[in-house]
Amino acid sequence: MSTDAATNTGTTAEGARGGAAAEATENGADAAARLGLSRAAYAALHHVSTATLTTQLMGHGLRNTFLAGLTFANPARQRLVGQAFTMRCIPAREDLDVLAVFQDYDHPQRKAVESVGPGDVLVIDARGQRRAASLGHILATRLRVRGAAGIVTDGTVRDMAGMEELDLPVFSAGAAPTTNLAVHHVVDMQLPVACAEVAVYPGDILVGDRDGVVCVPRHLAETVALAALEQERLEDFVLARVEGGSPLRGTYPPDEDTMRDYRAQTDAARAGA
Repeated sequence: MSTDAATNTGTTAEGARGGAAAEATENGADAAARLGLSRAAYAALHHVSTATLTTQLMGHGLRNTFLAGLTFANPARQRLVGQAFTMRCIPAREDLDVLAVFQDYDHPQRKAVESVGPGDVLVIDARGQRRAASLGHILATRLRVRGAAGIVTDGTVRDMAGMEELDLPVFSAGAAPTTNLAVHHVVDMQLPVACAEVAVYPGDILVGDRDGVVCVPRHLAETVALAALEQERLEDFVLARVEGGSPLRGTYPPDEDTMRDYRAQTDAARAGA
């Protein structure tokens, strides 16, 4: 485990328990409202795939929304939904970024961690640099306890063994044992950043799953979430047809006859509900 901050051997377990308690007490309506979403849209973002979201975003003219090259740390925590809290790094400088700065509780990295709120995703612009970690297990645990929704960095993280068990979605470019000071100097927070070559603005909605992380502009999130849910319902119907032996022509994409059958099935399901 890294020495990112003073701790004791009970920190990890305590962090997991505290984070779970915060999550358990959060009201779904409050969480949705915090993201500026209806409960239906908030629920949809916890269900639809990032693949579907990228298709919907392309329909709005947005092609660069996928944060390429990032993978999850904990296989049990692949689903990520939250609003961006951004932190930007510039290259470290040897006379400023020395180990002694970690004694300062107001160090910009520490201030950022202590400023992240419930439902926030700490998005770190590490310039794609992988030689030193963006942060370690202790700071990630602190974020979990504070109710953060996750961590996304286009750099690396350290203490990967701990990250793999942490009850928090963490997406990164991999692992590196070296402390962030060797490569990174945290310079500001809550300003627009470039993470994995994608523009991320504070308050944007980050969604992650097995395929990776997508950034949804906040003003489009409600519309895109509900449209993505409807797209997946139709695709489930189409997939069942394909599995049943139907050819692609007329099925995928669905022609008028297939759409008529889909609407009939949907209407019947609603009538029986």
